[in-house]
Amino acid sequence: MHKKSTHEVRVKSIIKETATIKRFTLQALNGSKLPAFSGGSHITAYLPKASGTLERSYSIFNLSEPGLLEIAVRLAEPSTGGSEYWHHHVSEGDIVKVSYPKNHFPLSFQAKHHVFYAAGIGITPFLSMMSDLSENNQSFELHYAAKSKQQCAFRDFLNETYPGKCHFYFSEGENRQRLSAELLMEHQIGTHVYFCGPEKMIQEFKSAAKSYGYPAFNIHFELFAPPVKRDTVPFRITLNQSGKHLEVPAERSMLDVLRESGIDVPYSCKVGGCGTCEVKVAEGEIDHYDSFLTDEQRRSNETMLSCISRGKGNVLIDL
Repeated sequence: MHKKSTHEVRVKSIIKETATIKRFTLQALNGSKLPAFSGGSHITAYLPKASGTLERSYSIFNLSEPGLLEIAVRLAEPSTGGSEYWHHHVSEGDIVKVSYPKNHFPLSFQAKHHVFYAAGIGITPFLSMMSDLSENNQSFELHYAAKSKQQCAFRDFLNETYPGKCHFYFSEGENRQRLSAELLMEHQIGTHVYFCGPEKMIQEFKSAAKSYGYPAFNIHFELFAPPVKRDTVPFRITLNQSGKHLEVPAERSMLDVLRESGIDVPYSCKVGGCGTCEVKVAEGEIDHYDSFLTDEQRRSNETMLSCISRGKGNVLIDL
């Protein structure tokens, strides 16, 4: 186990993969190897901004030398956040603070066949997953959507490294073809499916997989941004052990309020995907926005993820 949760790395090289996507290769400051990681892992980068430190998570992979970490960042338009920082304020040789690798999106050990569905920058976790599967001679295929060949990052690498396993879908240019969730009907029993891309795409493919009869444990997905919450309003929490009352403003999370009050609630992904920040609820109504709890757990009204979900009125929590 690491004694520190963060460490510093140097930006060894920057490669422009497409007009809007850059690949950053990170190395240890002393030239040693960076920590090993498994397919689907990510790091969190801590980016200094005038408004405060931004925390942004990125899937990690390695297409170059052993002992290095690589990430790919698509420049969002407009952006004043992480992508703007990486694209406009980071140069080769710069030092960046990052977390140690974590994995909330692991490969299933039970799958007879793995099928990856990626859209845009959602390709990044599958780069390391496909590498792991290839090394172990396991069965997989990729379905990858982009606007055009020019905007399809790593296309040449994928075709050369995994011939016959990669299928591409381009929504612009000649021979347009969109990625369709109906492809899910073609996979045999025992297949595990993995989705990464915009939230709308993930929700569509998740719903389709369930409707086609995929068991819940055969469906895997990863979100790097929290779902869009509409009509967010403030709510109050009461701590069961001390009786202390805290207000959670509309623009803040319950996790932030608890930690600012000196309550050390652990957390990791901050998008409702890993369950680390789960708290037990004694009384109160909850609006669940996470992708971690089961439907049964949500209906019980006895637990919530403090990073993303919200209460209604007053919620009594077991802290």
